[in-house]
Amino acid sequence: MFFTKKEPSPGKQAGRLIKTATTVAMLLFTLAGYSQQQGQGKVQGNVTDAGGEGLPGVNIHLKGTNIGTTTDAKGGFNIDAEADAVLVVSYIGYATQEIKPGNKGKLSITLASDQRQLNEVVVVGYGTQERKNVIGSITKVDPTDVKNIPAGSFDAQLQGKVPGVQITSNTGVPGEAVTVRVRGATSINGDNDPLYVIDGVFMNSNSMQTIGTGGKATSPIADINPNDIESLEVLRDAEATALYGSRGANGVILITTKRGKYNQKAKVSVNASYGLAKAEKLWDLTTGPEHAQLVNEWWVNIGKDTPSLNRTEANRPFRPASEGGRGLPEEQKTYDRLGEIFQTAPVQNYDLSVSGGTATTKYYIGGGYNSQESILKPINFNRASFKVNLDQKISDKVQIGVSNSFARTFRNQARAGDGPAGGLLQAALHTPTYLSPTNENGELVGRAGFDNVSLLLQHYDVKSVSLRYIGNLYAEADILPNLKFRTSWGLDYNNYDENEYWNTFLISGSPNGLATANNGQATTWINEQTLTYRQKIGTKHSFGILIGNTIQSDLNTGTTSTGRGFASNSFKLISSAATTTGSNSWSKKNLASFFSRIDYNYGGKYLIDFSIRADGSSSFGADRRWGYFPSVGGAWRVKQENFLKNVAVLSDLKIRASYGVTGNQNGLGSFAALGLWGSGSPYQGNPGIAPQQLANPDLQWERTSQFNAGADIAFFGDRLGIEVNVYSKYTSNGLLSLTLPATTGFANYRSNTAEISNKGFELAIRSVNFQNNTFSWTTSFNVARNINKIEKLENPLEYGSRSLILLQQGQPLYSFWVYKQLYVDPQTGNTVYEDVNKDGKITVADRQINGSIWPKFFGGLTNSITYKGFDINAFLAFQYGNKVYNHNKFFGEGGGARDAARIIFASNNDRWQKPGDITDVPRPDGVNVNNYRDGGSRWLEDGSFIRLRSLAIGYTIPVRGISSLRLYVTGSNLFTITKYTGLDPESSSSSAQNEQGIDLGTPPQPRSILVGVNLTF
Repeated sequence: MFFTKKEPSPGKQAGRLIKTATTVAMLLFTLAGYSQQQGQGKVQGNVTDAGGEGLPGVNIHLKGTNIGTTTDAKGGFNIDAEADAVLVVSYIGYATQEIKPGNKGKLSITLASDQRQLNEVVVVGYGTQERKNVIGSITKVDPTDVKNIPAGSFDAQLQGKVPGVQITSNTGVPGEAVTVRVRGATSINGDNDPLYVIDGVFMNSNSMQTIGTGGKATSPIADINPNDIESLEVLRDAEATALYGSRGANGVILITTKRGKYNQKAKVSVNASYGLAKAEKLWDLTTGPEHAQLVNEWWVNIGKDTPSLNRTEANRPFRPASEGGRGLPEEQKTYDRLGEIFQTAPVQNYDLSVSGGTATTKYYIGGGYNSQESILKPINFNRASFKVNLDQKISDKVQIGVSNSFARTFRNQARAGDGPAGGLLQAALHTPTYLSPTNENGELVGRAGFDNVSLLLQHYDVKSVSLRYIGNLYAEADILPNLKFRTSWGLDYNNYDENEYWNTFLISGSPNGLATANNGQATTWINEQTLTYRQKIGTKHSFGILIGNTIQSDLNTGTTSTGRGFASNSFKLISSAATTTGSNSWSKKNLASFFSRIDYNYGGKYLIDFSIRADGSSSFGADRRWGYFPSVGGAWRVKQENFLKNVAVLSDLKIRASYGVTGNQNGLGSFAALGLWGSGSPYQGNPGIAPQQLANPDLQWERTSQFNAGADIAFFGDRLGIEVNVYSKYTSNGLLSLTLPATTGFANYRSNTAEISNKGFELAIRSVNFQNNTFSWTTSFNVARNINKIEKLENPLEYGSRSLILLQQGQPLYSFWVYKQLYVDPQTGNTVYEDVNKDGKITVADRQINGSIWPKFFGGLTNSITYKGFDINAFLAFQYGNKVYNHNKFFGEGGGARDAARIIFASNNDRWQKPGDITDVPRPDGVNVNNYRDGGSRWLEDGSFIRLRSLAIGYTIPVRGISSLRLYVTGSNLFTITKYTGLDPESSSSSAQNEQGIDLGTPPQPRSILVGVNLTF
């Protein structure tokens, strides 16, 4: 024995110090006015834990009154109470007891540790486990903590809630794709998104959008109503995800929707909220006169502002008319286009559900409507959803059930990213402020190569409608007392219809109009069978065996048509066009899987499990279709050992380790390994076929191996919990598309030639800081670090605008490739860049990697406080050390060199103007191109931030006959602390995974305030 009663251990000594501190804290609360009565009373007693140690600060009060007291430093108490009174004894981390003192004299009360956290049921692959028996790295998220955050999809609401999961809302447009990375990125050309499983159905999380919106993509996850979700489990390590084999390399998010309960009367729940959203800030631009002054300086500095220069009036520099110049159009005027295109946007959400059940039937029926207008006109998003879950007991041994989710999602889309034609922010932000929106005749006209903002708002017509069904039918049978069989059929069907029309007033529609329509259908069906056997032998041994198989098929079809040349803008249907073209697509891939898991538990101390999954995919070569993905994990519940059982301060200690392999084929075409021929290659007017894709019969699974070691620790009756994980992931046979010489007749070739590693740690802390009958305060905190590195890549790959993103061996994925600006010469005003190769000139050879999109650490902090009927929840999200390329600023700090072609940011007013000026903004100059060299590091900024993601304040009103009536107000993104000079440090102009971190024409996440009501009866 390490510790004895005779000689207090260091742990117990520390525990006593903490208990003393708790007593002092309770005394302070007493002095602050808490209703407690001290002194000799009719009832005396002592409160101890299971080990016999006195517990200070235990709350004891008379039931139904405000009369109460707390125990002293040794656990003793006195209270005035009648013999038939009821004493309520409660303490953080221990089960509450109700005791009648009677005539017992001095009471001796022993509180048992409340193991609710340890006994919490967690959903794992194809089953559930108690938290205390979980070996893998699994985080359970309560949706009620985040569902009131106004976001188009629930994945955006999870930001900062799960350690090791980096979630980035790249834009403030509701319903657009969110970047989710579980322990980094493992693939270059394969998909890096996690697998989403909703009630056993593998969701299609790939955007079906085909119409270009500046690199952005819609989010299929936004079709799910967050109010229908009962629980979310995020599986991160290989032990937890390996049972999903080829689908688990990027983590797994398990979604369980709400269901009724047997023998429960009907419960009706209503949730309604309404609010407003607004941009926290907008760009600071030069005024019209300031813009003209910078253009004038540029003309002077390039040496062309001389009377002898033969120029047309159109290209003369601007000068006030008082100085003999042609003056500004409408002298001294500044035109605000940002104010025209940004708005205060309404946000509203309504949900109604009914749940309950009889002895043999349980049900959940829910409907919801969510509508969010974007802060950027005319974008809006709305979703109508309907949910029906039914479960029926056929007998004591057989049960069947069905889950059904229906959704209609409408988007009024717009080009909010890159692109001059139809680009909303490009037109509003990058059109110079001195340019009038109208010509001499008062007609609205485009300027600087962009559409006129007013015309865009009047005639923008880009929209899509998604019809989505996700359903699952299952049957369960208890074949033997310990043997259960389950079979299920699941379906994810998405019909995505999108249309756009560009009329003759807009650049894309010139000269006679352009219309495009696309209808796509994505169908995933899945059939699974599992057989589960669980057996307990004696008092110490228990084990379980799971075997199963999966058959999955994915079918994608699409039909696109385009029409050009319309008689007038009143005709928008493609059938009215003078010229029409069309195309369609079809792809299909199948996946067959077999899997098994064996787990063993000895005495609640030693846990081990082993799983293996075999996946066969039609996407690979005939001899490479099958991949085998094993995992093994073990845990030691050290707290159950005799030498720790009586250590009261320690509630639980579990050490875990696991190793496993998962696969990836996501993002790979259905026929990636085949040599393909296609038609549509006419020759002299005759139809013909031509080769389209080079075969690679050796194309095989991308494989990611992962080692994880962790510990779960709980103190003081589980009121303080700590989870620590360290991991190492290594991806081999990385899927990669290699560029081929044009002489081969093929553009690229699919291969397995990349290797990528991810290493990191995760720390999560939860604490119950204070709790009694009227007041509670809990805190949860998590922080994580992931180090990403390309271990093998034969040739560097360039991505993003101006090749700003470089993938190179030995560097992290998504590294920035820039010219490093050293300073601006105080004597000349010219930019000085680092001459890497020392050849005396700045060329592409001097570009270098300078940071990446990966933060050095990221996480979140949540504080929840309740006082009587009031509740407050404050949630901070943060990340540190990542870079963002402010491409808006690159165009806006042109120093007059772009004249009327682009806007100029107010930061250009800090430019160098005379010898001796110290600044990082060079003089306006068109001769020294280095001053405004594209790809300069001046626009590569620190993207670190701390953001108040949400602040919710609620009050539950006691109303007779109503289970619960809660009024609340929620604020989102109320403040952001960051050095980034753009609007939002999370902004990215593209949803493509290899083009992250470049901010161009992207609206920020808005600040919003919502008021709402939750009603249950």
